[in-house]
Amino acid sequence: MNKNIIERIGALLMILAFLPACAEKGEYYEDSGTIFKTIYHIKYKSPHSLSKEIQEELLRFDASMNPFNKESIIAKVNNNQPVEVDECFTTVFDKAMEVSANTNGVFDITCAPLINLWGFGFANSDQVTQTKIDSIKEFVGYRKIRLNGKKIEKDDPRVMLNCSAIAKGYASDVIGNLLERHGIENYMVEIGGEVKMKGHNPKGECWRIGVNKPIDDQSGSINEIEEVLAVCDGAVATSGNYRNFYVKNGKKYAHTIDPRTGYPSEQSLLSVTIVAANCMTADAYATAFMALGLDEAKKVAEKLNGEVEYLMIYAAPDGHHEIIKSLGIEKYIFKP
Repeated sequence: MNKNIIERIGALLMILAFLPACAEKGEYYEDSGTIFKTIYHIKYKSPHSLSKEIQEELLRFDASMNPFNKESIIAKVNNNQPVEVDECFTTVFDKAMEVSANTNGVFDITCAPLINLWGFGFANSDQVTQTKIDSIKEFVGYRKIRLNGKKIEKDDPRVMLNCSAIAKGYASDVIGNLLERHGIENYMVEIGGEVKMKGHNPKGECWRIGVNKPIDDQSGSINEIEEVLAVCDGAVATSGNYRNFYVKNGKKYAHTIDPRTGYPSEQSLLSVTIVAANCMTADAYATAFMALGLDEAKKVAEKLNGEVEYLMIYAAPDGHHEIIKSLGIEKYIFKP
């Protein structure tokens, strides 16, 4: 073979061998902004920025699941306008129905009218009566709505959907999936506190997520860490009553509405952190467990056979905070 050809082939092989190494090095990019009136932070290792692609994906998600967007699919469903749902809506809806069935309806995305009755931050609490709750419960219930093909069918046109307890988690999954389609193997996506991660952080370690101590602080300015989780591949979501509550007649009421009663949940649980394979699942069960309470939440987790791992903080009878963990979550506890 000609010497020049051999040299060129050798040079080409060296270039091909070098290219993957360059791509692997890359650098960590960061994106942040707002969606669903909540803040998001995204960090990922890539040869180039994917900010444009991330924004486009978030806009597609917004057009499907943002109830504040009057032109979104979920807004049209709530307003009984003719609309065909997309894959994003279908994925969220199917998972919501699954979690509802697994929790005997404690997790229920048709709870929106009850949430609206109480008002944001329970602003309307003084106007809530048993009569109003009973009248609304007539058209609240996950069995009163179904997906037939690409169309939502309601037993009552007043049925409305609120997917806030699952949509942010799925949004984190959606962006994680986008990054993986672009070959990204190291990333962390956090939307409204719901986190999906894979690979390692810039220090070459599993991503670390802090679990806050349940301190009464509606300002959100106090952040003391109870535990730190180290997760290389999975998702983490936390739901808590210690910042979203109001006090009436000396009694604390949580932000989680129990659709069975129509009232804010009255449980000893202060915080639930869930680790799962995807953030949609973690997000939904974190909310559901808060409404279920300690004992029922443990029973549901057992039936799920490892699909979710939990760390629950609750108020003991003497007022002290206690922690209970699933066996499977121990592997995620960071030990310096």
